[in-house]
This record gives sequence, C-alpha cells and structure tokens, in this order.
Amino acid sequence: MKKYDWYSQQWGQPTRDAQMLFLLLTVGVFQAGLSWKAAASKREVFLKHFCNMDYQKVAGFFEEDVDRIAEDPEMIRNKRKIRAVIQNARAIVMLEKEGVSFADYLWDFVGDVALVKHYETLDDISNTLPEGRRIAKDMKNRGFTFVGPVVTTIFLKAAGIVQDAIWSE
Repeated sequence: MKKYDWYSQQWGQPTRDAQMLFLLLTVGVFQAGLSWKAAASKREVFLKHFCNMDYQKVAGFFEEDVDRIAEDPEMIRNKRKIRAVIQNARAIVMLEKEGVSFADYLWDFVGDVALVKHYETLDDISNTLPEGRRIAKDMKNRGFTFVGPVVTTIFLKAAGIVQDAIWSE
C-alpha cells in the first residue's frame, strides 16, 4: 500500500471510530501552515509517537514527552502543535468524563447525519463553513486547541461529517 493510500481511502468516509477521529484531528493540527497531504504523510510517525492514537495515553504526556517527540527528524517538529495534540487528547478525555464520546459530540452537531454541501464547481468548495466556525468555537470552549475554523472544517470533511458534492450538469 502506498504512503497516501490510507489518506485517499479515509478522506471523507464517515467515521465514528475515536482513534481515527483523533488521528484526523491530529493531521488537521499539523496541517496548519502546510498541506493536508504533507501532514497526512506523517501518519506512521503520529501513530508511533502518539501511542497508536490512544488519546487516553496521550492525555497523560508531559513536557519531556513533547521534547522527545520533537527530537525525531521524521516528525513535524513544531512543539506548539505537539502540545496541541496532547491538549486535544485531554479534551477528549474530559468529554468522556461527562459521558459523551468524541464521535457522539461531533456527530450531534449535524443531527447524526453527514451534512452534504453542494457546489457548482470544485473551485467553489470552501475550506471554512459556518458549521466549522460554530464547532471550532465550541471545541475551544471545551479545551481543544489549534482548532480554528479552517482546521475544524477540513477535519470535519476528512471525517465524513461534512461532505462536499458537486452538482452535475
């Protein structure tokens, strides 16, 4: 399987898998300032350093873990982004302590049904949506970080929660 096959096969596929959602959110955090594909190419590195995307384990990381991860030359070595992944893991754990899974939290915003956005052409597709801004704001209020409107909208699209459709002529 090629390096990007998982990305091509996963992108836009509706998922409720907590580890996949955490992986996609992590890719979203790291893609800020880069391309989604550049960040997605680091999947194996993310899996290695973030306990196979076990957010409960990642939530227990400390600053020395940030330093250790940032030393890997294969990693996108931005310590702010590494800290954001750890903070986001902690936010997911807090949701669970409230009795809400990360998947249920996200899917509740769209009434448990993928939100399909229709566009005339590929050029019309937006990287920010009102729903993305609303969810980003709520996520920030719940302790998530590096989840601005663009990152959140793209993450929601990657997770299949929001889907783009082009009107056929």
